[in-house]
Amino acid sequence: MTTGRDLPKPHFTDAEAGAQEFPDSTARRFNYYTPQKRKQTHYEDVTVEVQPDPRHYLAQGWLYGFSDGRGGYPLDWTALKAWGSDRPEPKRYPGSGGKGYDWPATGWHEFRDPNEEWELTFYRYNSNVVRQLNQNIDAARQSKAFEQWNRNWVTFVERHLGAWMHVDHGLGLYLFANANRRAPTNMHNNAISVNSMHRIRAAQDLALYNLTLSEEVPDFDGAAHIETWNSDPAWQGVRKVAEQLTGIDDWCEAIFAANVIFEPLVGELFRSGLVQQAAPRNGDFVTPTVIGAEEYDYAERDLRYTTAMFVLLTNDREFADHNKALLQQWLSTWVPRAIDAARTLQPIWSQPDSKPPRFEDGLDRAKSRFSGILSDLGLETPKELAQ
Repeated sequence: MTTGRDLPKPHFTDAEAGAQEFPDSTARRFNYYTPQKRKQTHYEDVTVEVQPDPRHYLAQGWLYGFSDGRGGYPLDWTALKAWGSDRPEPKRYPGSGGKGYDWPATGWHEFRDPNEEWELTFYRYNSNVVRQLNQNIDAARQSKAFEQWNRNWVTFVERHLGAWMHVDHGLGLYLFANANRRAPTNMHNNAISVNSMHRIRAAQDLALYNLTLSEEVPDFDGAAHIETWNSDPAWQGVRKVAEQLTGIDDWCEAIFAANVIFEPLVGELFRSGLVQQAAPRNGDFVTPTVIGAEEYDYAERDLRYTTAMFVLLTNDREFADHNKALLQQWLSTWVPRAIDAARTLQPIWSQPDSKPPRFEDGLDRAKSRFSGILSDLGLETPKELAQ
């Protein structure tokens, strides 16, 4: 016969977490935010108001601060404004509940990423991209596809495709990751951090591709891109602008200059106007799949959230005129720099044996694409675009 042990029995006092009942204890939906549409989405449930803000309901104020006494995410980290930005922070005390402010307190919280990015979607999307790229490259290796490249194209890839890796790494790590920390809401943080990882993943894709080519292509110089980036005159315009972009302090200006100006006028021009066009003509059907993944990241995802973010600001109920005037100033500053960088790249259009479409034709298409983006944002095309 087994003798049972005498163990202490749990005794519930209703003092444990979750025992207290509130008016909304049985609610099946969150009620601390207003959904963008009629029904709340999963994206909103895991994103909206996750980052606390004392302008709303954080009664004890910011939980962390900086050496100058400011806490959290100061709104003056950008010169752009959303409605409610000029209201003083409400005085908080037990039971205040943020009275006197509409919900939400500022227009920054109206932003919703149309891509609905959060942690799960980020890992799912990028794992699929990397899996597909690996399969494409493995298939090319097994079919000896790299043997069909002509020598000039090998030189082009080792120098110029590799040089673009430095742009992706620099912008991903030092522009977008920095802007992510400075943006005032969790919705902005998620979208921008995903943009950051797109660029870092693209740089990694090119680095791994470079290693594969070093193994598969005879005499492929896997380090040639370093000298090209540091010394080739054709790349010094791009390098200069990329470094200037990483030095922007205003997080909105950084996103605007990179995604609205630099990418269509330089990034897409290089990727779609040159690499994607020239590669098949020179026997290379593999590189377009690698560079095309980055092209899709920007054109279908990163530009999409950027447009949604700035449309809110150019149509803001309180600061639309202020924001448009400032954005036009940024256009006047960054468009000439981007055009100069693009024109500095022109000599590499003539290097492949089988030439891509003319540089001027590609630049005209890039300018037209750029003008369309500005039209979507309600901004005027700057006169500097005529350069």
